[in-house]
Amino acid sequence: MRLRLACVGASLLIACAAQGDDPAPPADAAAPPATDSAPPPVRAPLEERSVEDASSLERQLPLPVQQTLKAGDESFLALWQAANVGDPSGLVILVPGDGESADWPVVIAPLRTKLPDAGWSTLSVTLPDPQDTVPPRPAEVAPAAAADAPAGDAKPEEKAEGTPAEAATEATPPATAPAEAPPDPETLRTIREQRVLARLDAALGFAKARQAKRIVLLGHGSGAWWAAHYLAAHKSPELGNLLMVSAAVPDGYVPPLEDLVPGLGVPTGDYFYKDLATEREAALKRLQASKRAKHPAYEQIALKALPGNRDIEQEQLFRRIKGWLSAPPTGIAPAAPPGVPGGSPAGQD
Repeated sequence: MRLRLACVGASLLIACAAQGDDPAPPADAAAPPATDSAPPPVRAPLEERSVEDASSLERQLPLPVQQTLKAGDESFLALWQAANVGDPSGLVILVPGDGESADWPVVIAPLRTKLPDAGWSTLSVTLPDPQDTVPPRPAEVAPAAAADAPAGDAKPEEKAEGTPAEAATEATPPATAPAEAPPDPETLRTIREQRVLARLDAALGFAKARQAKRIVLLGHGSGAWWAAHYLAAHKSPELGNLLMVSAAVPDGYVPPLEDLVPGLGVPTGDYFYKDLATEREAALKRLQASKRAKHPAYEQIALKALPGNRDIEQEQLFRRIKGWLSAPPTGIAPAAPPGVPGGSPAGQD
């Protein structure tokens, strides 16, 4: 019995020794060869803020209000509100300023919803964002597949076996694709100008299709400059009225409004807040320039800012605008809304 047990133990020792002599396969023998580099990821272009604002309005406002207009190769949102009378007096195209949506709570939205009760249809447009001169962010090139493995998977002794050159390569940060040079500011301004004018052209086409008796451009802030610039560039017999509220020039554009407005020669209502020094000084320049040019139908209306009560402030503006529309400056026949009082003269509540 002892001899048998000794023989079994000896055979087990021989078998274990034979297994230990077999060489272990390399740790990375089964791993596929890592590629040197991967193609850079494609970054989706960021949406303009105006597009995001328009998408938000599409979710909030009823479908009959929303109009998708075409301007060249792009579409944009406009908000349509039909006059609440059988025979509308005309249509007011509302042009918001930089950074404002087609339903901006100051000036744009109140007039968009109030003027229909005074016999005027409204169409509020969405303008493209101001030009951006910040260069695009370079796209990062994805590192090699081997570098994507978690650091904890490698054994300390395997890391030490690499050559100094390999270690330096592993320490090199991911390469970046060269950034595309941004267009120069003048090119960006020209592109935006073309886009804005195309959108106003589309809005005018919409108004013509509705056979509006009168079409009025009303701009707020820098939107007033765009409205005046459009009138200067497009002489249309259907479009001969301009209203400006807190008029301003968009950054980087010329000419100033005191040089632009007097040469239009169209009935113009220029509303400004006398409590604000910048608006008051700019309005004085426009008034003096209009007098020098002997503008036949330019009228300036001073408003009082009421920062503590926006509702009353917006109601005051609406009444002044309604008064101007029902009794425009000398030389233009007034078009009082049927069934609606003519309103107070421009400049009075």
